[in-house]
Amino acid sequence: MEAAEPAPRPDDPSPLTRADVGVDGLSRRDHEILAFERQWWQYAGAKEQAIRELFSMSATRYYQVLNRLIDSEAALRVDPLLIKRLRKTRAARKRVRAARRLGIELP
Repeated sequence: MEAAEPAPRPDDPSPLTRADVGVDGLSRRDHEILAFERQWWQYAGAKEQAIRELFSMSATRYYQVLNRLIDSEAALRVDPLLIKRLRKTRAARKRVRAARRLGIELP
C-alpha cells in the first residue's frame, strides 16, 4: 500500500505531481534551481531579477524552495559540492544573525 501524496501547498505556484519528480527524487524545477545556483553570477543584473525572469516566482518563494532543496538528501546526492557549500553559507549567515541579535561581535 502506498502512502498518500501530500496535499499541494496553497502558496506553491506550480504544485508538483509524482509524475513531475525524476528517478533521483528531484523535479525538473529543482534541477533548474540547482543549475542556477551553480552559476547565477553569470547572469547580468540583480539575482532577484534573474529569479523572476527564469522561474516566474518571487525571490522570497525562490529562497523557500532553495532552502527545502538544501535540506534534501536527494539534492545532496545529485550535487554534493553545491549543497554542502550552500549549507555552509546558510549556517554562517545564521551565526552572524544570531550574534547580531545578541550583541556579540564575531571575528
